[in-house]
Amino acid sequence: MTSSLVHLSRLFRWGVTLARRRALVGIENDPNAPAAVRQFVRLARLATMTGKRGKPDYAGAFRAIGPAAIKLGQSLATRPDLVGEEAANNLLSLQDSLPPVPFAQIRAAIESSFGQSLENLFAEIDPEPVGAASIAQVHKAVTTDGRKVAVKVLRPGIREKFARDIQTYEWAAAHVEQMGGEAQRLRPRLTIANFKRWTNSELDLRREAASASELAEQMAGVPGYRIPQIDWDRTNGRVMTVEWIDGIKISRTDELRARGHDLAAISERLVISFLTQAISTGFFHADMHQGNLFVEDDGTIVAIDFGIMGRIDRRARQWLAEILYGLTTGNYQRVAEIHFEAQYVPSYHSVGEFATALRAVGEPMRGKPVKELSVGQMLDGLFAITRDFDMQTQPHLLLLQKTMVMVEGIATQLNPDINMWDTAAPYVREWIRDELGPEAALAQRIKDDTETLLRLPGLIRRLEEKFPPKGGAPEAPPLPEIVLLTDKREGSGWFGYLVAALAGGGAMWGALAAGWIG
Repeated sequence: MTSSLVHLSRLFRWGVTLARRRALVGIENDPNAPAAVRQFVRLARLATMTGKRGKPDYAGAFRAIGPAAIKLGQSLATRPDLVGEEAANNLLSLQDSLPPVPFAQIRAAIESSFGQSLENLFAEIDPEPVGAASIAQVHKAVTTDGRKVAVKVLRPGIREKFARDIQTYEWAAAHVEQMGGEAQRLRPRLTIANFKRWTNSELDLRREAASASELAEQMAGVPGYRIPQIDWDRTNGRVMTVEWIDGIKISRTDELRARGHDLAAISERLVISFLTQAISTGFFHADMHQGNLFVEDDGTIVAIDFGIMGRIDRRARQWLAEILYGLTTGNYQRVAEIHFEAQYVPSYHSVGEFATALRAVGEPMRGKPVKELSVGQMLDGLFAITRDFDMQTQPHLLLLQKTMVMVEGIATQLNPDINMWDTAAPYVREWIRDELGPEAALAQRIKDDTETLLRLPGLIRRLEEKFPPKGGAPEAPPLPEIVLLTDKREGSGWFGYLVAALAGGGAMWGALAAGWIG
């Protein structure tokens, strides 16, 4: 168990790094931040002799702290309510890249994880990585049967490094949340718990491969979007081998245009593929930045890197679809009602007042292209009213919010005139009709009731086990209730036991004196 002194020393060291880049000034000036936190960050700033004036470099600070901080910073980019709008915007530029590990270490990691030489697995492998991130790096290779593949290998010691840092995040979050008030409403412990779950998935490459396989099955019927194939024979917890993609990065718009691609069509296809994942399947690629999306010659979008995946249950997807559709159509009353049904807003608030607050956020954005107003700005507006209505943070939706901002940014780069609302509305409307219409409701009711009926035999068997039938012996008659000396009654205690002992002793002495007991 890591001691509190170790956690404090790590936090102070990280605090100094953040303070040098003025990344803590916002917290120091925030009246909603707990006083103890403001004092801690002020101490860190004074220790570096750094003034408050100057432009903060949030992304640079997290990059300097290390790999786990880079991932944490990317997660916090979706939380303007927690870190402030300026910090969130700056953290969006945080690139997950580090200097590569020497190839000798990569070779040793591959060979030790498979228990055989590299030459038995690959006919050739490029010692220069095509990408080096905080958790792993990727090398181009050719298998012994002649297929071009990408080989992703975890950095040596990265699991242990993440485990140490996350322990300190958990320790700090627990102490901050205990301070109550705004810190408790933002639920930092649950936020770190979700962050831990996400990173643990990234640190097991078998789970990443399984996520890619699952998403490929769910998106098989969606034209113009695909997932590369997994080479399971060359994949384990520390190494993942996938099909090599020959395509153009989606960020290279000039090259896409030169190849004759319709950028507006690609932009719309990207938005629809994201909505299909998030709303129809409830399982979505949550790291859809520009480096993880390629366009093939026929215009097909190919996604890579499935370490971070989001999952939403069916009820939450229904609420999400209704919220998106309500915002696109201006039905703020229904959007407000959903927030109360989902218990995102406490019941002591007014539905009507919340609907008015939503209108103030949504109306300025309807019917305008993303280049003027955006989903990201809409999320910022929603975060701004959460404090007024005591809305607790919903960590299960954080990945979705982050991915929405990413998709919007890429779609806008491809087509500055795209309107996210107009693009999403037909899809969401059709899904709501199919999933929430009368036919769907009736079908779901039949399914639920049938499943309930099928569970009845098992329920009856368990009841019989708990209350078995009577045997051959006759039922025992009712017996009178006897108050025992050991029973604790109101007012009893050591005095009652003393009186009972004396009375019993006196009765015994009397019986002996009378000759009743020989």
